[in-house]
This record gives sequence, C-alpha cells and structure tokens, in this order.
Amino acid sequence: MRAITQLDPKPRVLVAGSAIGWYGDTGDKAVDESDRAGTGFLADVVRAWEAAADPAAEAGIRVVHARTGLVVAKAGGAWAKLFPLFRLGLGGKMGSGRQYWSWISLRDELAALEFLMTSDNVSGPVNLTAPHAATNAEVTAAMGRVLGRPTLLPVPSFALKTALGEFSSEVLGSIRVVPAVLEAEGFTWQDPDIESAIRAALA
Repeated sequence: MRAITQLDPKPRVLVAGSAIGWYGDTGDKAVDESDRAGTGFLADVVRAWEAAADPAAEAGIRVVHARTGLVVAKAGGAWAKLFPLFRLGLGGKMGSGRQYWSWISLRDELAALEFLMTSDNVSGPVNLTAPHAATNAEVTAAMGRVLGRPTLLPVPSFALKTALGEFSSEVLGSIRVVPAVLEAEGFTWQDPDIESAIRAALA
C-alpha cells in the first residue's frame, strides 16, 4: 500500500477486494454498508484488511472496498463443489436451509467492479451482491429446476463440514446483505434472481 501512495502521479481510484464476511453471521437481519462490523474470525480479518487501505485514502486516492458475496460460477469456491453433487441428484438443503446466502453472478460481479472504477462519487464500502439474498432452501430449489434433478436429500451440517472443509462456513452461515450503494447509484443487474444466475453460470 505504501508503494501506491508514493506513485507520481497517484492512481485516481483503488478498488480493494473485500468480503461480506465483514458483517459476521447476521441470521435473518438485513444489513447494508452503514452497519458496523460483526464478530468472529472472518469479520476480524476483513476489518483489518480494509483498514490496510487507509493510507491510500489519506493520500487522496478514492478507495472503494468491494465487499463481495458468494459468486455464482462453475469454477472456484463452494459452488464448484456443489454443482457436481446437484447434477448427480445428490443435492438438498444444507443444514436448516433457512440460512441466507448473499450471492452475485460472475458477470454482475465484473460489471459492478467496472461500474465502481468509473463512478467518481462512490467511495468506502460497497456490497457486491444481488438485490435480494436467497435462503439456502430457495437456492436448492432453483438448482433443482435448472438442472432438472431432485433435491430431496437434506445434507446435515456435520457432513458439509467434512466434505467442504473451510468452505462449509460459506454455506452454513447466514449473511443477509443489501447492496444499498449499488442500488442508490443506479447499477443494473443482469441476473437479479438466483435462478438466472445459476443458468448464466452453467451456460
């Protein structure tokens, strides 16, 4: 970060990758960029990560913290592990199924990052998620419809922790995020609902 602040000329903007883990487990409560950091290991990590960009902001660079949700894509992360299971008809709601997933399609993620780079009046934290979080049960039903597979087998929490390891917290935790800044700035989502995001990922 020090090297960035010493550049001449300095960059006009720094879009720093961050995560919705900032909010911790929020249960059913909807949160947006105005909410304080939550508690837990991931929230602590994200808070420290965002603070590391403070020198850039102090040097007059427009800093945006892109708090990304679960990116719906075939490769990488928990989704890469989930798609094969659902294709085999082995998918089902995970844990209680009531936990919220704050997600975004890959193409909306990329479009939002470009949008933030060119939106000179936006700085600080920005949630990169779809307008409406979905419960795991809703995601499961959408996966079944898109893939044409049954989703009748519930997956207990202990099995997910064994199969997904560190990614299990992504699917068992509940973070209900609202992208208030993107909405206020007029960003348009290509995939505003989870079913269209899944279809786009598998296209």
